[in-house]
Amino acid sequence: MPKFERHIFVCCNQRPPGHPRGCCDPTAQAQLQLVFKQKLAVLGFKNRVRANKSGCLDQCEHGPTVVVYPDAVWYGRVTAADVDEIIESHIIGGKPVERLQIAKNCLNTPSCPHRTAKPGRAEDAAARIVPVRISSGLD
Repeated sequence: MPKFERHIFVCCNQRPPGHPRGCCDPTAQAQLQLVFKQKLAVLGFKNRVRANKSGCLDQCEHGPTVVVYPDAVWYGRVTAADVDEIIESHIIGGKPVERLQIAKNCLNTPSCPHRTAKPGRAEDAAARIVPVRISSGLD
């Protein structure tokens, strides 16, 4: 079988109801990924484009999150109603769906206006770490 032309990663991470960062798959059913998978199969893309379940993509405030590789196009707030448009415009037509794209200044940055500092977040704790020299006793 030839390699896949594209991979669509659909965040299926679950968090408890009311979690401040949100949850991409609140029903724990991976329904969005299943819709992508079914529609791709119906259109004959089963062996060309792979719709994968993903763990947390760390874009929780924009979820449900979907990323298409190798294009590195990130989509946020994706619903089942958006799947046809993503497949038709982006996967078939090569034109990403602009209205669903996560802004580049929001990707993988703590300065995204949608992300707020929350107590206990690893990113926030890392920003407060002060380097300390530890002697091994051999110096």
